[in-house]
Amino acid sequence: MSSVELGANLAAKLEPFVLMAKSAKGAAAAKLAQDATAASGVFVFAELLDHPNIQELSSSEQHASFYSLLQLFSYKTYQDYLQHKDILPPLNQAQITKLKHLSLVSLAMEHRILPYSTLLQALDMPTIRELEDLIIDAIYMDMIRGKLDQKEQQFEVEYTMGRDLEPGKVEGILAALSSWASTTASVLATLDNKLASLSSRAAAKAAEDEEYDKTVQTILKEVSDKQKESKAAGKKPPLGMLERSNAANVMDSMDVDEPVENFKGKNRK
Repeated sequence: MSSVELGANLAAKLEPFVLMAKSAKGAAAAKLAQDATAASGVFVFAELLDHPNIQELSSSEQHASFYSLLQLFSYKTYQDYLQHKDILPPLNQAQITKLKHLSLVSLAMEHRILPYSTLLQALDMPTIRELEDLIIDAIYMDMIRGKLDQKEQQFEVEYTMGRDLEPGKVEGILAALSSWASTTASVLATLDNKLASLSSRAAAKAAEDEEYDKTVQTILKEVSDKQKESKAAGKKPPLGMLERSNAANVMDSMDVDEPVENFKGKNRK
C-alpha cells in the first residue's frame, strides 16, 4: 500500500467518529473520544480533535481528561501516559496496545535503528518475545516496515506511517525542511561543480590519449616503412656487387697452382 493509499485509509477509519461528533455533546462527546482511541485501525485523530464539540471537552471540568486522552493518542507516547495516568481515564488492553504501537511509530520516525533495549524500556515490555510480537503486529497493520535483527537485538526501520502533529510543531518542521532544502541545494551545487571538473579532466585526458595514439601510430608506420625498405634492398643487391661475386666464384673454381696455359687447354684432347 502506498503512503497516499494509507493516508486515505486512515482518514476513512476516523470519518464515522467525526460524523458522530456533530451531534455529540458533553458525556456523549467524551464517550466518543474514548471509543475512537480504542477502535481498531484508527491511528490519526487530528480531525476529531479539531471538531468544536470535542474541543469543548477541554474546558469542561468533568470531561477535560477525555480531551487529554485524545491528545495522548494523537501525538504523544506510552511514556507520557505513564507520567500522567493519574489524571487520565484508565485504559483498557486495546488502548494500551494501540498506544504502544503509536509510540513505536514515533520512535521509528526519529531513529532508523531501534535497539531492543531502548524499545523494552520505552514501551514497558517485559520480554523480547512480547516486544517482537508487538512489532510484527504493527508491521501487519502497515504502521511500520522493517527488519527484526535478532542477532544484533535491534529493529531496522524502512518505513513508518505519519502521526498527527502537536500544536506548535508545524513551524519547527517547516524550519527543519527549509534548512534541509538549503543544505541539499548547497550539496547539489558542489556536486555539479565536481562533475563539471571531472568532465573537463576526462575530456583533456581523452584528447591526450588520442594525441598519444596518433604519435604511436606514426612511429609504428615509420618503423614498418624502414623495415620494408631494408628487406627490399637485401633482395636486390647492386649490379657491381653481383659482377664481383661471379668473378670470385670463377677464381675459386680454378686451381691456383696450375698455369693459365694448362687451364686453357685442360679439357682439350
